[in-house]
Amino acid sequence: MELAGGCHCGAVRYRVDGAPMHVALCHCSDCRKSSGAPMVSWAMFKADQFALTQGEVTTHNSSGASMRNFCPKCGTGLFFTNAETLPGIVDVQSATFDDPDLLPAQVHIQTAELLGWMADQHALPAFARFPGEE
Repeated sequence: MELAGGCHCGAVRYRVDGAPMHVALCHCSDCRKSSGAPMVSWAMFKADQFALTQGEVTTHNSSGASMRNFCPKCGTGLFFTNAETLPGIVDVQSATFDDPDLLPAQVHIQTAELLGWMADQHALPAFARFPGEE
């Protein structure tokens, strides 16, 4: 399986070749701060499965050996590496794939840092677009 993805503005593109090791929803505070979202979906690949095919990324050391890579033009977070705890691994933010539906989440991780209100988020009312629109 070969999949491609990239940033919001299109300046950075990447591809992966093969199935991910897993796809996880991460609830850690570091992911929240870097994304501005309550959780981030990651698809984990071996480094040799991943290739940057267009553009260049900016890398931010978010904590220790944790390297977060993002588009320097639009700011989209793209992938993560940590040579100490995840050697030889590239974690790709799965929502940045061209077809993220192909990589559904399999597990929740870092739930020790889960926001309290996330525990019941599936019980919230849902709207196809916005409340009041039909």
